[in-house]
Amino acid sequence: MRYIDLGLSDYKEAYRFQCEVRDNVAAGIFGNTLIITEHKSVITIGRKGSENNIFKRDAIEVLKVDRGGDVTYHGPGQVVAYPIFKLENEARDIHRFLRFLEEVGINFLNKYGVKGEARPGATGVWTGDSKIASIGIGVKKWVTYHGIAININPDLVPFSFIKPCGIDGVKITSLAELVKEGLNIQDAKRDLKESFEEVPLLAEAVCKG
Repeated sequence: MRYIDLGLSDYKEAYRFQCEVRDNVAAGIFGNTLIITEHKSVITIGRKGSENNIFKRDAIEVLKVDRGGDVTYHGPGQVVAYPIFKLENEARDIHRFLRFLEEVGINFLNKYGVKGEARPGATGVWTGDSKIASIGIGVKKWVTYHGIAININPDLVPFSFIKPCGIDGVKITSLAELVKEGLNIQDAKRDLKESFEEVPLLAEAVCKG
């Protein structure tokens, strides 16, 4: 698996890069690639999302994007992972891939002593009564793009400007709020990369690359 760290990136530039990598993975030029980044502040609306779920823009850019899901916020202190993976054979199951991403997030949180969980009908990763990670993907020619965003130590105020994931009353939390200590973004990126390597779905020859 190739690994690329984009640092702090502009969402539109990172999206263009994702698409270039996706097309190269589909063509067999690249193997499976994991892109990890933080984004400059942006609100994105997925394919089934609604602008009615944005209450306040507050000079934050709003973009409509081609992932699943509804409205979410990205900003510094949130680690975003874009797995550009070619799904083959038994792995050609979008729901299974979403569950894989949830397990990656749960595995990641476990490294910090935080218990995460998946909730049926509410894709993402939750801890207690709060959501800590959002998931939304796209698939083209059976190559995945978009991915999972985990709140490490972001400013959570912009989440109050939206209805996250279109869910009424959802609470948003971060790893920093839960562990009550300083966190290093580079360490978080490393731990998230390790979680992609440790969770078994793609390691069992159901997805090549």
